[in-house]
Amino acid sequence: MAHKDDPPQAVPNTPGTRTDGDGVGRRRPLRQRHVEETAEIAVPVRTAYNQWTQFKTFPRFSTVVHGVEQLRPTVTAWTIGYGPLRHRFAVEILEQDPDAYLAWRGLEQHPSHQGEVEFRPTESGGTAITVRLLLEPRGAARILTRSSGAARLTARLVRGELMNFKHFIEGLGEEGGAWRGTIRNGRVQHDHPEPPRSRVAQWPVG
Repeated sequence: MAHKDDPPQAVPNTPGTRTDGDGVGRRRPLRQRHVEETAEIAVPVRTAYNQWTQFKTFPRFSTVVHGVEQLRPTVTAWTIGYGPLRHRFAVEILEQDPDAYLAWRGLEQHPSHQGEVEFRPTESGGTAITVRLLLEPRGAARILTRSSGAARLTARLVRGELMNFKHFIEGLGEEGGAWRGTIRNGRVQHDHPEPPRSRVAQWPVG
């Protein structure tokens, strides 16, 4: 498992946007990061991705996530903590590409963060999962975030959670569910445009 816990720095070859083979520009929010952790999982990319997107199952393997609630199609509320301490905050998914990439940002005010996770196939037929975090605290907490100690602590936590996920999904052998949708700029993309709605409440169109 690779890890990096240096102070914030630019990420090579990670621009603000990228263009894939289909010519569609997609956002890369983390040109800088505090933490980057990678783990290799012995299941195919599709299986790893499908299970990861089942956010409500995180408490089954995580040591810090105690609950996940779906508030809106792209917004979830997470409850995390150690022992009796609990902290609840909302997260918005900014971008999601099935079997490849997911980016999010915290909606809480103190502290705030951005994150992304990438899924890449390995030569052995497994999956390399990379998680990157950019911490954006406000006020006095900003000083702590700049320290290498805070970055190391966050890296250790992310590394542990990745290993927990690895043991969980490898133990299952298959995903327990899946959401295969695509998200762009915080909006779920639909395969077919929605029909126009009547301006009169509950009146059908056509």
